[in-house]
Amino acid sequence: MPHSPSSPRRIATLDFVRGVAVLGILLLNITAFGLPKAAYLNPAYAGYPALHEALTWAVMDLLAQAKFLTLFALLFGAGLQLLLPRGTRWVHARLFWLMLIGLLHGILLWDGDILLDYGLIGLLCYAMIRQADSSRMLMRIGVVMYAVGVGMLVVLSQILSPEPGRYWLPSDADIAYEAYWLQLGGVEAWSNRVDLLIESLLSLGVQYGWLLAGSLLLGAGLMRSGWLRGEFSGAHYRKVALWFIAMGLLIDAVGMVLQWHLAWEFRWSGLLLQIPRDIAAPIQAIGYLALCYGYWSTLRQWRVSAWIGDIGRMALSSYLLQTLICTQLFYHWGGFMQFDRLQLLGIVPFIWLINGLAAHYWLRHFEQGPLEWGWRRLTRLIAGPSR
Repeated sequence: MPHSPSSPRRIATLDFVRGVAVLGILLLNITAFGLPKAAYLNPAYAGYPALHEALTWAVMDLLAQAKFLTLFALLFGAGLQLLLPRGTRWVHARLFWLMLIGLLHGILLWDGDILLDYGLIGLLCYAMIRQADSSRMLMRIGVVMYAVGVGMLVVLSQILSPEPGRYWLPSDADIAYEAYWLQLGGVEAWSNRVDLLIESLLSLGVQYGWLLAGSLLLGAGLMRSGWLRGEFSGAHYRKVALWFIAMGLLIDAVGMVLQWHLAWEFRWSGLLLQIPRDIAAPIQAIGYLALCYGYWSTLRQWRVSAWIGDIGRMALSSYLLQTLICTQLFYHWGGFMQFDRLQLLGIVPFIWLINGLAAHYWLRHFEQGPLEWGWRRLTRLIAGPSR
């Protein structure tokens, strides 16, 4: 991997916001690593939470839950639009290897993998991106598909049992077994992760896949329109940021307050009260994008922005590095269930620092991250040189 200057076609703002997305995702993933699976959405999974625990959940719900994942999905869709000139064979090969990486990541390391989902839905969306006549068409289809995903929550609330399952309200035995296989590792952990992967793929097909596809198409449309290339005025982006972030916070607050008021009762909080968050997520994510673009003339002068941009340039390596750090800390060094939600957030800046140092110093010597380099080589193996 010889060092060479970055391609002039790189969009510095895009690298920066991709880095923000990777770092922001950890704000929620840290809970998924450090606490039982049920804690991710339900702070009352082990009884009514302490005030500081509930407040931490509320702040994260408003500012981060689903927002940074949606931000990352928008950028992934934008990336598919940018890859159009490379040709179908190249993109299909690239997504095939991403799915394989995600499959291995999800079974061998951590059940919270998103790469397999992005690869699968990316294949479907790429065909629509190629065929779409305009950015408006892409965004309209994206909004419709996202709305179908939101509507599926209403459908599921009517056909599924109103009784909470172990992924919302686990028994003591469920929690003990989850802690056992996570820390044991090996075949026991792989077997459980395969079961979780099957359930995740069912969810992808029924509901989450619609949300993800909608987000990818919205991102592709925003890129094709020039919006994600920074072709609009700073005043435009700042105005969008103000209105979209405020709107997203207001919508999400409705669901957050009602869930707290109802003590996170599954009948309402498990599905129906997830709807305000899902509606708010793309609105707020676009607001976060606009905030970065609107103040980019200032942000690009900060040294930390260059470091965040480096994380964005090697997003795949940075994302998987977070998994390696967290699985070591929580599953091999005994940290699982030793910290509450607020304490887990206190660990996040240290992992961010490792991400930043790794990306910055790696990219001083090499053009790409290690996994990005391998991913490109494997893609060439199947597809040949890109156009």
